[in-house]
Amino acid sequence: MKIKPLNDRVLVVRVEEEQKTAGGIIIPDTAKEKPQEGKVVAVGPGKRDDGGQRIPLEVKKGDRILFAKYAGTDIKIDGVEHVFMREDDILGILD
Repeated sequence: MKIKPLNDRVLVVRVEEEQKTAGGIIIPDTAKEKPQEGKVVAVGPGKRDDGGQRIPLEVKKGDRILFAKYAGTDIKIDGVEHVFMREDDILGILD
């Protein structure tokens, strides 16, 4: 399935976190929180300003980002969990 986000929306796939702590303790699935780090899969063209001109997004496809804990809407595409969010929900781009 191919999806193109509209306006200032971004499609992100979450990056899986480590299964163990630094001390070697295995974390069970029930105790894990959803990661707040992801990889941008697709971006929209940007929102329009008051004059009708498009304002391009700062993130691009392939960027690793950090986003707010409860940001966006979780969806499944071809069996893979994705998050649809606005660019405003993105906290930063990781190098």
